[in-house]
Amino acid sequence: MSHLISSTAMLQTARKNGYGITAFNVHTLEMLQAVVDAAEELQAPLILQTTVGTVKHLGPDYIVAAAATAAKRSTVPIALHLDHCTDYNLLIQCIREGYTSVMIDASMHPFEENVRRTQEVVKVAAAAGVNVEAELGKVGGVEDDIVVADEDALLADPDECVKFAELTGVPTLAPAIGTAHGIYKGEPNIAFGKLEQIFAKVDLPLVLHGGSGIPADQVKRCVALGMAKMNVATELRIAFSNAIKAVFDANPEENDPRKYMVPAKAAVKELAQAKMHLTGCVGRAKDFR
Repeated sequence: MSHLISSTAMLQTARKNGYGITAFNVHTLEMLQAVVDAAEELQAPLILQTTVGTVKHLGPDYIVAAAATAAKRSTVPIALHLDHCTDYNLLIQCIREGYTSVMIDASMHPFEENVRRTQEVVKVAAAAGVNVEAELGKVGGVEDDIVVADEDALLADPDECVKFAELTGVPTLAPAIGTAHGIYKGEPNIAFGKLEQIFAKVDLPLVLHGGSGIPADQVKRCVALGMAKMNVATELRIAFSNAIKAVFDANPEENDPRKYMVPAKAAVKELAQAKMHLTGCVGRAKDFR
């Protein structure tokens, strides 16, 4: 596509056509390359994501350079998203460096404060042509250094979602519907009734957080109810790490990173493609040409 694009139009198109775009949290160049290869092979639109921790670990300029190179070499549309950011200054820095989508997470604050902080970011991002995602309610689990205990996870209120969208003008909304970050201990308890109400009342692409390990039928139901983006992080890290561990189990003396990164990339690519099939975005790159 020659350059990274904003995910706003991508997600609006996905919602309108009833599919979801998979967003993958990547932490290394190899993980980034693997999900891009997966998308290219399946001709699926793609959202690359990094957590705040990964931005601090690698540097936003390095990440943008790698993602921009991938976009230049690919025939599929690629966006670069900053996930779960509470730090306004870091958010602005990532926009300046070339991120095409950012998430302001002020969901831990009261409704009015969440609105105010989201409005600030929407104003700046809109001027730069960058997508903004915000969260309403609280998604449980652990995301980098943000920990939400199960008893503190709150479901989004459908009427508040309407009000929030109107007040902030945010282009994409992540309503908490009972999913959690990390791997589920049991079956996730998704509040489909609430999601159906939000879908009916809010004409925005919705975002499904905690996409690692949700059963296939539940993912498909979420996508049918407006979840135009599904985040996958933990499962990807596990696949990547397990492939590396397997190399060292077989050969503890191995010291050539290429020998363990090749199988790690293959594992990530395979998992990424399975998730793309699940959200229905395979072959949809053509929607953006």
